[in-house]
Amino acid sequence: MNLYRDFFKRAIDVTVSGCALLVLSVPIAGISLWLHYANKGAGVFFFQERPGLNSKIFKVVKFKSMNDAKDENGNLLPDRQRLTKAGKFVRSTSLDELPQLWNVLKGEMSLIGPRPLLPRYLPWYTERERLRHTVRPGITGWAQVNGRNLVTWDNKLEMDAWYTEHLSLLLDCKILYRTILNVLKRDGVVADKKENYMDIERKNRCNLKEEKQ
Repeated sequence: MNLYRDFFKRAIDVTVSGCALLVLSVPIAGISLWLHYANKGAGVFFFQERPGLNSKIFKVVKFKSMNDAKDENGNLLPDRQRLTKAGKFVRSTSLDELPQLWNVLKGEMSLIGPRPLLPRYLPWYTERERLRHTVRPGITGWAQVNGRNLVTWDNKLEMDAWYTEHLSLLLDCKILYRTILNVLKRDGVVADKKENYMDIERKNRCNLKEEKQ
């Protein structure tokens, strides 16, 4: 039995997230008001389904960084055109992650753990990569402090699996320390990066292998 993993980690999550929500209530309210006007009334929060502990689906909450601008046919414009200046700022400073403290308090997430990814990726994980769902997903994690958006999917998922095997108070403290440094330096952050979907990448890889056979 690992006392930190099975008890103390959750106790720390509840204490820290609860206190943080109280202390940051005014800044969170300020950011919410700013985004309300920047998004032209399109909403302040963004909710999306993600698999968590044991692959159970929950709704992760983040600050909404894009408006709902549409073209003449009523279709949403590309993400880059809808990303507001305010949204780009909260993304580049990682402030868009603050609402996830509520997910942590509810027990859906942890302060530190593998980042929750899209449900559509579930069929594409290897057996080893599925280890990422044996712990609660985190606001920050081992992969995020080792390249964040700049790491390949294979390397990122391997780091998630490695984290679950070496989870400890010392490792979490190391990740937290490096997260703070990365946020201050904005290392590995690409606010308007082109999305690279893991399932599409692996499907294309499988198709390429079949063509070569």
